[in-house]
This record gives sequence, structure tokens and C-alpha cells, in this order.
Amino acid sequence: MEDRMQQEQTSPAVQKRVQDSFDQQGLMSHLGARLAHIGPGRAHIVLPARPEVTQQHGYIHAGATSAFADSAGGYAALTLFDEDSEVLTVEYKINLLAPAAGDHLEAIGTVLKPGRTLTVCQLEVYGVQADGARKLIANGQQTLIRVNRPAA
Repeated sequence: MEDRMQQEQTSPAVQKRVQDSFDQQGLMSHLGARLAHIGPGRAHIVLPARPEVTQQHGYIHAGATSAFADSAGGYAALTLFDEDSEVLTVEYKINLLAPAAGDHLEAIGTVLKPGRTLTVCQLEVYGVQADGARKLIANGQQTLIRVNRPAA
């Protein structure tokens, strides 16, 4: 069941709306992050390991790890709302379980409980090696609020 959920895609309209929103995020662009998967209630973001996102020991900085995990949850929630909606993070907590090392990191946001106003998401971040080996390096939980899209 988990494999099917990971592969399930949203409609082309939702994919475009989520990708367009992601492309407007200066921080994600600055970090070098990219959307890797958009499914109903699920989003994956990949962050390449680069010197610009590391801390003094060479691991990817906790701030970068937290920021792109937050975005993964936000986009997971956005997939479930209509085109007149946006989401904002109300709060999140992240546990850093291991040093953020690997060829790249992958953040997975999964909606646990969608709501009319508040939505709760699970956040997972994996360190991925060049050979595909994966290690859970962070996990967390997030609450988002649905807001109306501002008038253009």
C-alpha cells in the first residue's frame, strides 16, 4: 500500500499549481531544492548536498534541513485544497536524529489529518547516498492553516 501511495500522482492542474508555488520560493531556490514528487496529501523535496548548505562539520545545516522539511509538509497539504487556497505553517517541531549526511537529502511531507482550517502533517527527512542507501535523519510534525489566496 505504501509503495502505491508514494507513486500516486495528483491531477496535472494540482501538479502545476504546486510547482508554480514552489518556483516562487526564493529560499528553496537559494538552497538548490527541487520538488521530486507531488501526490495527493504527499510531497517529496530533494536537497543536494553542497558546501553552501553545510555547517562547520560538513553536514547539511539544521536550518536547511528544517526549512525544506517545512516546505514538503506545506506542499503535501496544498495538494488537498482548491485553487483558491494557500497554506501557512502555524507550528512545527523537528527532531534531528542523525547528522544530515549523504549525496542529497529527501524531505517527505505526508498529511496525517486534513481539515477545513487546520491540517496536520508528518515530516521525514532522509539522507540518501549515491548508491541509493537511505537513512532517516530527521522527523517531525507540523500544523498548517488554510487561507484564501490573496487577490491578484
